[in-house]
Amino acid sequence: MRSKTIEILTNAMKGGYAVGAFNTFNLEMTQGIVRAAHDLNKPCIIQATPSTFRYAGCRVIGKVVRGVIEADSNSNLVGFHLDHGKNLDDIMCAIEEAKMDSVMIDASLMSLRENISMTKRVVDYAHERGVAVQAELGKVPYIGREEQAIDWEELMTNPEEARELVELTGVDALAIGIGNAHGFFQERSEPDWERLARIKELVPNTPLIMHGASDWSREKIQKAIKLGVSCFNIDTDNRVAFVTSICQTVGPKCDVTDPRKILKPARKAVYEKVKEKIEMFNGFEVESKAEPTEQVKYQLSDTEE
Repeated sequence: MRSKTIEILTNAMKGGYAVGAFNTFNLEMTQGIVRAAHDLNKPCIIQATPSTFRYAGCRVIGKVVRGVIEADSNSNLVGFHLDHGKNLDDIMCAIEEAKMDSVMIDASLMSLRENISMTKRVVDYAHERGVAVQAELGKVPYIGREEQAIDWEELMTNPEEARELVELTGVDALAIGIGNAHGFFQERSEPDWERLARIKELVPNTPLIMHGASDWSREKIQKAIKLGVSCFNIDTDNRVAFVTSICQTVGPKCDVTDPRKILKPARKAVYEKVKEKIEMFNGFEVESKAEPTEQVKYQLSDTEE
């Protein structure tokens, strides 16, 4: 099986760095992400959720993302992934229509046995089609949707169960919970580092994925990488950057009539945020060396040519 996503994750795991998996919803966010990876000459993953399929259309979002990736001369740097697929319909849509390189089956709300069974079905289906699979074990709460009194111990990944799931399913990557949560939050001061180290010890050849780390500091990010995390999912940060830019551009009078004047600076805001995250995951300052190809020389400023 040759999946661009698993190649990116495996290289990160072996190289001792991490990659970012950045959610997209539209053309402008996709362009900002791909351009950032191109300019830094660093790999990343673009991902979309089933709700984005419902918003834009599965086949449509697939063509948009693939079109932007393929227009870039460094297209081998970027993988395309389904984030939080919940059922086989999501998986089939991602593989057959959106033509994704990898999929996530999120059966984390099921029992361990049900999770293993569902994940194995997805692995068998996806691997036959050359597509990699990410599973999730442990629950990563959504701050704002959940009750604020969170039992973190109950939610976190059991290391021995992680080994069992990986061995019985043949999954390619594993999303884990060690005290992380979707959205910005101040609920838990420190992740469970000992748990992370134990998980990596038991599944040493499986890339570990961290959801819900948008508000993590550079120090936390670097510690997680040293202990075995190979990928961080980034959604909230990019949403905030994109929407904040739009609000600032439109202003209270809302007298902008050209949508491009609103979307160009929003695209640039995502570009800058993704560059910041890629640099953080690599652990050092990175200067742009690659020149954009003609296809990706889209304007990132808020002014017309």
